[in-house]
Amino acid sequence: MKVANNVWLFMLCQALTMSIASFVIFVGSIIGKTLAPDPGLATMPVAAFVLGSAIATLPVILSMRRFQRKRVFLFCALIASLGCVLAMYALQLQSFTTYLLAVVVLGVGLAAGQQYRFAAMESVAVEDVPQAASRVLIGGIGAAFLGPELAVRGELLTTTPYQGSFGLLMVVAILVFLVLFFFNEPERDQQQNDAKGRPLLEILAQPVILVAVISGCAGFAIMSLVMTSTPLHMHFENGHSLVDTKWVIQSHIVAMFLPSFFVPWIIRRIGVQGLISLGIVALLVMVLVIFSRYDFVNYWVSLVLLGIGWNFLFVGGTTLLPEGYRETERFKVQALNDFTIFGIQAVGALLAGLILSKLGWQALLLISLPILALLIVALLYWRKSKHQLASV
Repeated sequence: MKVANNVWLFMLCQALTMSIASFVIFVGSIIGKTLAPDPGLATMPVAAFVLGSAIATLPVILSMRRFQRKRVFLFCALIASLGCVLAMYALQLQSFTTYLLAVVVLGVGLAAGQQYRFAAMESVAVEDVPQAASRVLIGGIGAAFLGPELAVRGELLTTTPYQGSFGLLMVVAILVFLVLFFFNEPERDQQQNDAKGRPLLEILAQPVILVAVISGCAGFAIMSLVMTSTPLHMHFENGHSLVDTKWVIQSHIVAMFLPSFFVPWIIRRIGVQGLISLGIVALLVMVLVIFSRYDFVNYWVSLVLLGIGWNFLFVGGTTLLPEGYRETERFKVQALNDFTIFGIQAVGALLAGLILSKLGWQALLLISLPILALLIVALLYWRKSKHQLASV
């Protein structure tokens, strides 16, 4: 496959931008526990970060429709830099409220980065869309190591713990801004962009769209609940070291993106439906592995399975989404899809700390089961509708 240069550029931007996410996921709840007035609010910074992305998703994507993707990408990179500065100020004040505001701003800066996959997909031929989406996600492997390393190496750079970490993260945000200048945006017909297309309800009524959206939502909901809670459950409740906790989180994030090397091959062999089914199996096994044993190896294996399951569901949903919309409908369908996904992720991150402190780890894991059951029902409905169309 001849890959457009934009795909490689967005792979690099993915590595840099998503390091913001891995940074906040790793250290957000740890800092939150030291600043929060109640231990049950320790995961609120991670939730606030995801909430910032969710809130910004609609205006960011709709802005891209009017101002084009490149300008919005550049603007959001600057917003992320501002969030780092605000976080450094919050740590200086030791203010939980200001810290929450800072991570919300960081989440807003990240919102545009969630669109890298669509920008890459629009830069290649239709038959190369799965490869483009997968290759952009490969950049997340670099983010898996970069974000937590910035947090650890910057922890003691200043007299205020982790203030230097956010300083290093600001340098990364500035690098993203510089790299994005080389993005060559494909030309689009403005009249086509301005066309309204079909009503959203009509688009959503398509089984393929339902599977695409539910697949992404299921992956993010389960990943958000388990991943956000793991540093607290592993480090604070079961006494594993910060280094071991970091390794588990890094391995998890690598597992979120490493399968992207093989996903195009899997899709060619068993199709997107088969890919999503494998993701469901991975998440079910994840629950079993970490349900009642809390050794390091259990955390490591389960979080790796969590990453693989998330990848299969997210890439599967992303690949299916364009099958259900026309060119004139792409921005509003992408906006609805990502707003729903990241809104659910924010709710999961917010509830993770409360569920863990009030109901316990096992209850948190069992919530995964009805979510996966809903996805299975959607898959069966899609399969049945395809058979009906084929028989007509």
